[in-house]
Amino acid sequence: MDSVPAQTHQGFKEAGAASASHLTTTTSPPAKVESRTAVMEALEDIVYGSAAGIVGKYIEYPFDTVKVRLQSQPDHLPLRYTGPLDCFRQSIRADGFLGLYRGISAPLVGAALENSSLFFFERIGRSLLYSSGFAPRDSELSLSALWFTGGFSGAFTSLILTPVELVKCKIQVPDEPGGGAGAKQRQLKPIPVIKEIFRHEGLRGFWHGQLGTLIREAGGCAAWFGSKETTSKWFRGRNEQALLKRGASQEEVLASRERPLPLWQQAIAGASAGMSYNFLFFPADTVKSRMQTSPIGGGGDSGGKAATMPKKSFGEEARALWKQAGIKGFYRGCGITVLRSAPSSAFIFMVYDGLKKYFPMA
Repeated sequence: MDSVPAQTHQGFKEAGAASASHLTTTTSPPAKVESRTAVMEALEDIVYGSAAGIVGKYIEYPFDTVKVRLQSQPDHLPLRYTGPLDCFRQSIRADGFLGLYRGISAPLVGAALENSSLFFFERIGRSLLYSSGFAPRDSELSLSALWFTGGFSGAFTSLILTPVELVKCKIQVPDEPGGGAGAKQRQLKPIPVIKEIFRHEGLRGFWHGQLGTLIREAGGCAAWFGSKETTSKWFRGRNEQALLKRGASQEEVLASRERPLPLWQQAIAGASAGMSYNFLFFPADTVKSRMQTSPIGGGGDSGGKAATMPKKSFGEEARALWKQAGIKGFYRGCGITVLRSAPSSAFIFMVYDGLKKYFPMA
C-alpha cells in the first residue's frame, strides 16, 4: 500500500480540527436558540392571545350578557324574557346600554386567560404530536390532528376558565329572579362575589359547573381550531387554483403558501370557527350557566331555602331543564350567541395572527 504523504496527514489534522471546531461552535448554540425560541413562542401565545381575547370580549360582551340571562331563567317561574330582543329592551330600559357591560372586568381577565391558554396549550398539543412521532417534524399536521390539538387545549383551559365564568355569571344575572337591576348591588363587583363564594362554598365552589365547561371547551375548541384550519386550507387551495389558471409558475404557487390569506378570508375562517364552537356544544353551556347562576350557598328554588338546599349536579340540572322546556330550552339564546361569535372570533384570530406576523418575538 502506498504511504500517505505527510501534507495529507496534516490536511486531515487540519480538517479534523476544523470539523471539531465546527462541532463545538454549532452544536450547543442551536440548542440554546431552540430553547429561547420555545420560550418566546410561549410568551407570544400568552401576550398576543391575551390581547386578542380582550378585543373579542369587548365586541361580544353585551350579547353574552343577554345570552346568560336567557339561559338562566328559572324552571319554576314563567319566562321573564320572550327572546333576545325582549331581553335587550328590558335590560337597556332598566340599566341603560352600559348596563350590558356590567361585570366586564372579570370577563376581560377571563378572556385574556382563556385565549392565551388556548393558543398556548394548542401549541403544546402540536409539539406532543410531533415529539411522539405522530407526524414528521417538518410536515403539516392533518386536519384530524388539528381538531385533536384543539380539544386538548380546551380541556386544560376549562380548568382555568370555570372560576372566571362563575363570577361572570353571578354578576350578569341577579340572584333573586324577581329582583330588578338594583337587586343585591353588593354582588355587582367581582371581589364581593369572590368573597361570598369562598365564604359559603370554599375553594371547591369556584369549580361549580366544571363538567359543563369541560364539555363546551374540549368539544368547542376542537371545532374552533379545526374549523378555522379547515376553512383556511380550503381558501388556500382555491387561491392556488386561481393562480394556476392565470398561468402562474410552480414557484409562485409555492411562494403564495408562505403569505397570509387576504383579510376577508381570514375573517371568514375565524367567523366559521366561532360559530362552530358556540353551536355544536351549546346545550352543555346552557346547563353550565344555569348551575352557575343558582343562589350562592345552595340550589334552592325560593322561600329562603337557597342556603340549605344542595346545588344541582350537571345531570340534575339538565333533567330539570328538559322537563321544563324540552330540547328548545337547551338552545335558549343560541341564535344571538352564534351571531355575536362570528365577528368576535374573526377579530380574535386576525389580531393574534397579525401580531405574530408583524411583531414577532421569536
